[in-house]
Amino acid sequence: MANHSPIDQIQAVVSDDFATVDRHIQQQLSSDVPLVQTIGQYIVNAGGKRLRPLLVLLSARACGYSGDARIALAAVIEFLHTATLLHDDVVDMSNLRRGRDTANAKWGNAPSVLVGDFLYSRAFEMMVNIADLEVMRILSNATTVIAQGEVLQLMKVRDANTTEAIYMEVIRAKTAMLFEASTHAAAVLSGVDTPQREALRRYGDKLGIAFQLVDDLLDYQGDAEAMGKNVGDDLAEGKPTLPLIYTMREGTEAQAQLVRQAIQKGGLEQIEAITEAVRSSGALEYTASLAQRYAREAIEALQVLPASDARDAMELLANFSVSRTF
Repeated sequence: MANHSPIDQIQAVVSDDFATVDRHIQQQLSSDVPLVQTIGQYIVNAGGKRLRPLLVLLSARACGYSGDARIALAAVIEFLHTATLLHDDVVDMSNLRRGRDTANAKWGNAPSVLVGDFLYSRAFEMMVNIADLEVMRILSNATTVIAQGEVLQLMKVRDANTTEAIYMEVIRAKTAMLFEASTHAAAVLSGVDTPQREALRRYGDKLGIAFQLVDDLLDYQGDAEAMGKNVGDDLAEGKPTLPLIYTMREGTEAQAQLVRQAIQKGGLEQIEAITEAVRSSGALEYTASLAQRYAREAIEALQVLPASDARDAMELLANFSVSRTF
């Protein structure tokens, strides 16, 4: 196992369940309309880390739950996530995700949006079959929060006055909410007591924030090939992420002005100068230290749970989330 990456070690703990979830996802993608199935399979099979269904499986195992509903819940979470990706790429006019063409680049915006709607609808069908009202409440609330987060982010595009507090609100809604829903819903499904449910909810929230902070950090120091996107993508879209917000707040007047203009204008004309400003202002260290703090808080939350291989894997996942380069 020493030769395997951390993510391989984490997935190995629930490898049989993971394979079952994959089969369930493929079954649920079936449609009488061929294009629905084609686009659905294209994006679901795009080679992502499947972190959110992994969180469902690990949380259920950490709670000692092995009922079939955990498989359906993991598939629901992946469908919700995939639907948001399809819609995100249309909103952002993205052409590349995970190193290959986005669905909207291949088939156009209209089919991408509509297949995203299909995936949302199919997720809710599966949710009804799970037949747990509290799980449905958690997941339906999560989809509402995520949609609001998307709109808030859209409102802040090219807004150089975006504060760190607003940025944190966006990433908590857009990214952390589905992590939290994954761990919280699995805990509820498992029937554990309130302290353990709350511990897993907190773990998902803190992990999701740490993960997004590192994503935004990697926009300036990541391996573009490994990440499957271009370094500087968020800046090109005029999105004010934390490294940029910090540079405007704490950098020199010239650095702040450079970043401000780039956000307002969008594009990558000054990418090298901006990357240098972000690095020399201390923004990357600040963002990394904040991510590490949230990862530590995620690990602390888990200590309520009994010791297990699943809990160990979840701790490893929190550490991986802040040490990764992609």
